[in-house]
Amino acid sequence: MPYPPFMEESIRKLEVSRQRRMKEEIPLISSDERDIIVRKYHPDYRETGKRKLLLGPNKDETMPEELVNQLEGNSRVDPDKVDLSKIDYDVDVLIIGSGGAGLSAALVAQENGAKVLVATKLRLGDSNTIGAEGGTQAADRPNDSPVLHYLDTMGGGHFENVPELVWAMARDAPMAIKWLEDVGVNWDKETDGSMRELELAGECRRRVHSCKDYTGLEVMRVLRDEVRCRDNIDYIEFEPAIELIMDDEGQVAGAILVNLETNELSLVRAKAVIVATGGLGRLHTQGFPTTNHYGATADGLAMAYRVGCSLIYGDSMQYHPTGAVYPLQLVGILITENVRALGGQIINIDGEQVACNLEPRDILASFEIRECTERHKGITTAARNVGVWEDIPLIDMIHGEGTIARRLPSLVHKFSRFNIDLIHEPVLVYPTLHYQNGGVRMDANAATEIPGLWVPGEVGGGVHGRNRLGGNATLDIYVFGRRAGREAAKYAKEVKLGKLNLDHVRQWREELEQLGIAKERPFSPMLLPNYARQPGDYLAALYTEKLQPGLVKLA
Repeated sequence: MPYPPFMEESIRKLEVSRQRRMKEEIPLISSDERDIIVRKYHPDYRETGKRKLLLGPNKDETMPEELVNQLEGNSRVDPDKVDLSKIDYDVDVLIIGSGGAGLSAALVAQENGAKVLVATKLRLGDSNTIGAEGGTQAADRPNDSPVLHYLDTMGGGHFENVPELVWAMARDAPMAIKWLEDVGVNWDKETDGSMRELELAGECRRRVHSCKDYTGLEVMRVLRDEVRCRDNIDYIEFEPAIELIMDDEGQVAGAILVNLETNELSLVRAKAVIVATGGLGRLHTQGFPTTNHYGATADGLAMAYRVGCSLIYGDSMQYHPTGAVYPLQLVGILITENVRALGGQIINIDGEQVACNLEPRDILASFEIRECTERHKGITTAARNVGVWEDIPLIDMIHGEGTIARRLPSLVHKFSRFNIDLIHEPVLVYPTLHYQNGGVRMDANAATEIPGLWVPGEVGGGVHGRNRLGGNATLDIYVFGRRAGREAAKYAKEVKLGKLNLDHVRQWREELEQLGIAKERPFSPMLLPNYARQPGDYLAALYTEKLQPGLVKLA
């Protein structure tokens, strides 16, 4: 038994209650009840850890303090020290980020005749997409339809989604699944060759397509190979964008990249720019651990905000209800929602179910927080982390021996490294920061308010309202990545760029100084979290540091 002796008593209670719980049916709570529990327990509704933006398009709106710091941050470039006449790359479409949205956009832009450059912070494909486990929604069964998918998504988002975006996603979903299969994705199939699909929380039909429990990894394997094999798609690794470039017509006209090893800048002139930088998990809003990869630091939000793009639902985050709590080395990692879809239950210290398995993510997360903080029915580890059990062994009892090993191989392997056997033992879970529900305001083709700029994927906002359903994040990136790639390529054929400038950076700096906060704010984008330093290490001392001409302010 890998769990310490003081946790064994609770595990025994869980095991004893299994037979009873297999027959127990807990109903979904009503919409009114959902509203009450979310407002009382969900981290989005806490009064602490937030403040109002002091400048920019969303001035006076309240958002998590960690995000506000990035949005109000100082640019990493000095516009007076950058020679915009020295162009290093001249392309039709620049794509910033190489996750599912970025690479989908690259492939479709290339198919539409564009010369494409992909700039990525880490290696090609390193992104949250690789860590996506659950699968991708698409209404492609005879008893399902895009209309039902649309209604489920609107309901999951508390009907605060932008309807046009939801309809675009639901309508394109079957085509996106077919496109991915055509380029090589091996979706799970039944013995008759039909798609094997799951019904996740908040969904009225089985429509989630998966590749066991490493769906994102399988998709990215295929997309990366496609990008590497295509003509007219180039990519640069370890060179994130740190600032967008504008022209005198008010159009986005490229970006400044920085080489993370040499500190050298590269200037890219592009007729169209697609920012696909993903989320912000590594900001750790409200102090939560995260499922996100190390590059998820709100870079795209910060850059787009500085050029004048507004955000929608910047105050809304998704805390996935099943993030690992034990062992300490795995704190915050995702336990896929497929576990609950297969019958795994959330259980408190006394062996009792916490809520219905198929409550939407924000609802179940709120139930868990209540169970651990108000009712004191959680299990506390030696590291003082608290959580509730997810009874994974129940899956084999429901579906037959071997189901866990076949359907959840990645999860079983992760925990086996710490001598935890998920076929026979539960896992301790608690909400973990998983997704930003909002983002940069966009239209149905992922275009922003600023000409020449698109924001597909998690960096864009409005699709999911104030809560995202499982399987819609990966769908979002493929649908809007493809749409952005197509529209950006068309736009690039027609647009005429003017003289390049960084006037927006100068104006931003002036506003920060007028407000008297320039020396108090960090440089943004953050680029990478530095867990060895304290936040104060990034502020006044670095701001006053004298840099040689052309050098970037890298923390």
